Amino acid sequence: MLVALVGALTGCARVQVGLAIQPDDTVNGKIVLATPAKSPDDTGPTVTLPPDLASEVTVTPYKEDGYAGSSLEFSGLTFEQVTALTGAAGPAGKGATLTLRRSGGRVLVAGKADLTSATVDSADFQLRITFPGALRETNGEADSDVVSWTFTPGEVGDIDALIIYDDPNAPDPVNWTLGLAGIVVLAALIVVFIAYRTRNPPVSPPIR
Repeated sequence: MLVALVGALTGCARVQVGLAIQPDDTVNGKIVLATPAKSPDDTGPTVTLPPDLASEVTVTPYKEDGYAGSSLEFSGLTFEQVTALTGAAGPAGKGATLTLRRSGGRVLVAGKADLTSATVDSADFQLRITFPGALRETNGEADSDVVSWTFTPGEVGDIDALIIYDDPNAPDPVNWTLGLAGIVVLAALIVVFIAYRTRNPPVSPPIR
C-alpha cells in the first residue's frame, strides 16, 4: 500500500507492507519503512501522512536488524484511503503505486514498484495481502488466503491480483426476495379488492 514510499528511498532500505482486506471492503494493515541506522540515534526516514489520514494511522519508531525508521498501523481504511496513502512520499513516490478497486463481485489489486534506483545490498522490499475470498489470479506468490510479492532492487515489479468475494453493499438476496414477494402479494390483494367492488356494487336501501 505505502509501496510508493519505495520511490523515496535510494540505496539500501526496508519496506515491508502487510494488508488484510476485510469482508466489508475495509483494510487493516502495517507498514515498516526503514533504512540502515547510521548511528544509535538515527531515527531513519521521516514519514509525512496526508492531513485527512493523520488521525487514522498510528506511527511508531522502528528499530530492528540494524534498520531504523517508522512502523505505521491502521484499521478500517477504505480502498480509496489506502490508495491515498501512496501520497505520503510526495513527488518522490511517483515511481510506485497501488490501487484496490471493486467491480461487482471482484476486487482488483494493481500497481507497480519501481526499484531501479535501489541497490542490492541491505535491500528488503515486500508486499503481503490477506484477503477474505477466492483468489482468481495473481502474478504474486499465493498461499491459501495470502498473496505476496518480493521485489528485486534495480527492477520494476508489477502488482496484479483478482479476488472474488461478495460485494458488502449489494442488496441481500433473501431480503430482496421477501420484499419482492410482499409487493406481489399486496398488488394481488389490491386487484382482488377492486374486482370484488366492481362485481358487487353496494346495494342502496329501498326508498319508503
